[in-house]
Amino acid sequence: MNETVRTSALRRFGDYLLAPLDRWLLVCLLAIYVISLFLLYSADGQSFYRLENKTVHTVVGFVLLWLIAKTRPQILGNFALPLYAVGMLLLIGVHFFGVTVNGSTRWLDLGVARIQPSEIMKIALPVVLAWFFHKYEHEQRWYHYVIALVIIALPGVLILDQPDLGTATLIMASGMFVVFFAGLPWKVIFGGIGALAAALPLWWQYGMHDYQKRRVLTLFDPEQDRLGAGYHILQSMTAIGSGGFWGKGWLNGTQAHLDYIPERTTDFIFAVYGEEFGFIGNCLLITLYAVIIGRGLLIAARANTLYGRLLAGALTMTLFCYVFVNMGMVSGILPVVGVPLPLMSYGGTATLSIMIIIGLLMGVSTQTSKYGE
Repeated sequence: MNETVRTSALRRFGDYLLAPLDRWLLVCLLAIYVISLFLLYSADGQSFYRLENKTVHTVVGFVLLWLIAKTRPQILGNFALPLYAVGMLLLIGVHFFGVTVNGSTRWLDLGVARIQPSEIMKIALPVVLAWFFHKYEHEQRWYHYVIALVIIALPGVLILDQPDLGTATLIMASGMFVVFFAGLPWKVIFGGIGALAAALPLWWQYGMHDYQKRRVLTLFDPEQDRLGAGYHILQSMTAIGSGGFWGKGWLNGTQAHLDYIPERTTDFIFAVYGEEFGFIGNCLLITLYAVIIGRGLLIAARANTLYGRLLAGALTMTLFCYVFVNMGMVSGILPVVGVPLPLMSYGGTATLSIMIIIGLLMGVSTQTSKYGE
């Protein structure tokens, strides 16, 4: 009898822990995490230092994920404005007190940890915009879209100043996804695209740094500067191509272990993966990401509130953009920008931000299941 009671209690406790967690997202998340551990160990020269740090970040991330998934999104929406304000203050702090690494000032040293405020804004911007449009759901006017664009532009300008064109573009895109899902008229969308296209020559002439121009030009002909601007692309493409169909095998990637691949534990970790696990491994990883993105869009479509739909849709598309841009730049089809591969790349703030995004998606899914569509 006692054994039966104990088994029943354990089952109830297990159900309590798993209740707020979307099974599809959880399985894919765990699968990518396990792959990342093996890959990071190999990419870091079989060292446990980054592996241990990533494990700590992921455990903390899972706790945050579970707490957020168990909380109604509308409750978290009450903290949207303070979160955005904190993100803006941290970005301003980076401008005055930031830590410079490789010519970019993107981090704040808090003593106990170093954080990248732009990763916080990755969450704060879509959350505050979803809250904003939900608040004015039944009385939207044209000026609400203007206010939304200002909310998007403020962090974008600060991140561009670091300079970090890739992250700024993707974060502003996450905000634009919310505006799009909120019902921005198509004529305004096409007008904005036309205006953006017309402004590109001016942006190229006056808004881009020389190194950013070189990256764009190198995309079309990386051979013109093999040891300079084209080095990253050529080495990553060589690594992925050398992996062939099955890959060279775990720990057997020569490009990574001979230090030919730069930033191999962060931005270019996909090149290490492609070399060691080949085309088959790439297909597996892309499938896992596709399931997460597809599940996120399904959660957005089924959400029973405007806030849930906007939040889930924008966060899912943000994940898609990060995955697409990282894989695209490593594969040589997009310019090189400082964008990590979600859940795979090493980085504490980046890991926590992705776990929080997944937690928010699970929270929307849980609310839909509880209160109906």
